[in-house]
Amino acid sequence: MQIELLNDQGQSAAKVDAQDTVFGRAYNEDLVHQIVVAYQANARQGTRKQKDRQEVKHSTKKPFRQKGTGNARAGMTSSPIWRGGGRAFPNSPEENFSQKINKKMYRAGMAVILSQLVRDGRLSVVDSLKVDSPKTKGLASKFKAMNLDSVLVITEELDENLYLASRNLGNVLVVEPRYVDPLSLVYYKKVLVTKGAIDKLQEMFA
Repeated sequence: MQIELLNDQGQSAAKVDAQDTVFGRAYNEDLVHQIVVAYQANARQGTRKQKDRQEVKHSTKKPFRQKGTGNARAGMTSSPIWRGGGRAFPNSPEENFSQKINKKMYRAGMAVILSQLVRDGRLSVVDSLKVDSPKTKGLASKFKAMNLDSVLVITEELDENLYLASRNLGNVLVVEPRYVDPLSLVYYKKVLVTKGAIDKLQEMFA
């Protein structure tokens, strides 16, 4: 199949050949959903802490007598059914939210996302993307000339000037092919891939 090649003004200049196994796969919504959710889950940290009935501050005195009140019998106020009592199954910092995704599934899911981006016209190829100096203003004006307001740039090798210039732009992310993740591919409105990075993506996800 062929992918659109953009010039410096963001206009279609030609077409670039690409492998159907990476950029021409049929869409699989369930697979895409699974790898995106797994990626987000694996990034979670156990930052929540709740107290169980041993940790809450309470008295061990029996709240009221056993019989004759009409209430259910109660031994102490730390019970989970009491207001201010401990949680029955509390969250802890040791919680593990990670989900396992097989390598074959992950490669297939990434190829499905890339293929859908091509069909939607959200993925394009550029010969190269470099800036003369690490100035955010210069890169911002370059993207403005190309009519890009939210863009993920996948470059073969991360140029230091390009990295420094893009670091302060909230709607721009520059990565090498090995650091591409499913969430970023779905999130950004436009994906720019250099010619050299196309070969690496095909090598990784074919």
